[in-house]
Amino acid sequence: MNKILRYQKIIAWFEKNMPDPKTELDYSTPFELLVAVILSAQCTDKRVNMVTPALFSAFGSAQKMAEAADFEIFEYIRSVSYPNNKAKHLVGMAQMLVAEFNGEVPGNIDLLQKLPGVGRKTANVIASVVWDLPAMAVDTHVQRVSARIGLVDEGLSPLKIEQELVANIPGELLPKAHHWLILHGRYVCKARTPLCVSCGLQNWCNYFQGNRATKNR
Repeated sequence: MNKILRYQKIIAWFEKNMPDPKTELDYSTPFELLVAVILSAQCTDKRVNMVTPALFSAFGSAQKMAEAADFEIFEYIRSVSYPNNKAKHLVGMAQMLVAEFNGEVPGNIDLLQKLPGVGRKTANVIASVVWDLPAMAVDTHVQRVSARIGLVDEGLSPLKIEQELVANIPGELLPKAHHWLILHGRYVCKARTPLCVSCGLQNWCNYFQGNRATKNR
C-alpha cells in the first residue's frame, strides 16, 4: 500500500472512531496545562492529575508560582518523577512568563521553547491543544504507533517523525492526530502487549501484517 493511501485510510478510521479526542490532563487555563505537561514528562497523566488540584489551588497563576520557592513547589509534586528538577523548572518558567510575557502563555512554538522545562514536545502540545495550531508533539506513544502502523519508517528521530507527520496529515487535523496516536498507543497499541486482535487498524498496520505473515510461515 502506498503511503498516501495508507494515511488516507488511517485518518478516515480515526475520524470515524475517535472524532473528538482530548488530552487526559486536567486543566482550566493555558498556564495550568503548561504546568501539567511539564509535570507529565516521564510520568503518567493519572499521577499528574492527582497532584495538580492542590498545586493549582496554591499556585494557579504565573504570578503566584513566580513568587514561590522551589521547595514549596516540591512539596506539592514530590510524588511525580524528578520532582526536584521539575520544581525548579516550574518556578523558572513562571518567572520568565511574568518577566517577558506579562504572565501569559505565548502561542508561538519558538517562544515557548525559551521557557525553562519546555522542550519541543511540550511546546507542540501547548500550541496544538491551547491554540489549535498545526503542530505535532512526538512522545513515545506517537513514535511507536506511527512506526508500527507505517506512517513513518522505523528508527527515525522524534524531529524526523514530526516532520513526516506534519507533511502528510492535513493541518486542520494535526491537533486531533496528536491525540489519536497518543490515545491509541496508551490503550491499544501498547509497547509490550499491543491489543492487535481488537485493533481497528489491522488492515493497514505493518506491525500486525508482519506478525501475521510470520505466524503463517
